[in-house]
Amino acid sequence: MTFEWSGVMPALTTKFTEKDGLDLDMFRINLKSQMEAGVSGIVLGGTLGEASTLEASEKKVLVETAVEYVNNKIPVIINIAEQSTKGAIEAAENAMEYGASGLMLLPPMRYKADSFETVTYLKAIAQSTNLPIMIYNNPVDYGIDVTPDMFKELLSCENIQAVKESTRDISNITRLRNRFGKRLKILTGVDTLGMESLLMGADGWVAGLVCAFPRETVAIYELVKAGKIENALAIYRWFLPLLELDISPQLVQNIKLAEVATGIGTEKVRAPRLPLRGDERQRVLKIIEEGLKNRPELPQYKVENKTIHNPV
Repeated sequence: MTFEWSGVMPALTTKFTEKDGLDLDMFRINLKSQMEAGVSGIVLGGTLGEASTLEASEKKVLVETAVEYVNNKIPVIINIAEQSTKGAIEAAENAMEYGASGLMLLPPMRYKADSFETVTYLKAIAQSTNLPIMIYNNPVDYGIDVTPDMFKELLSCENIQAVKESTRDISNITRLRNRFGKRLKILTGVDTLGMESLLMGADGWVAGLVCAFPRETVAIYELVKAGKIENALAIYRWFLPLLELDISPQLVQNIKLAEVATGIGTEKVRAPRLPLRGDERQRVLKIIEEGLKNRPELPQYKVENKTIHNPV
């Protein structure tokens, strides 16, 4: 499948059963909501997907289930976050075998590689596959910054096409655009900078709270791209307290609670993560409840050739 690195691409949570297996029924329910809202692709096995706790066999099931369900309507992208180059290349080969449309690629995990090591690692994986690649640049959480100078080297690989920009430096979007033009597609990866990033020219949004609120997220994107800034801003201002649940060490637990509240997820996480408890749980629930109580009626927004109205 060919596709553009643009639009809203949910970083989906992984649904688990009471017995700690994959909850594929709820996974499909969430996928249905995302597609009906008009997302342009999905990302599996990222931070929100609890990738570090997933077995290789579970990643296979998730990708194959998603590929079957979306039926070539939107691309399925799988995250690669490995400790070794060998392991990452194997994961890329598996992704192609399972039917994935593209890869999201992190620098080496655990070991803090220098710039030369990081570029060598990323290029080795890119050269091992024909799948299009989005580099996930998140130095805040993962400790390695993929700088513009590093991207200059990386872009010699034609299939490195995009960046999930999560530096939390809004000026980095302009910095990258000035240097690389449209050769490097830019998707924001920070929910609390979602609209700001789109206004600065980002091509898309790899979003988190979209897992619970798909229509609102897609509406913001579509309205910004249509130049309807005031309409988008009204939704975004309502959304911000919820979006702030994404910038937390407990973002998985937070967003899964929100999915429960909107009926398209469960609270189950995989140990060592545990469900929220005590005062923190009540704080998060209060934010979610306040958001639902004041949930806005959406204006019309365009998704391809469809007009979607109403967030329910």
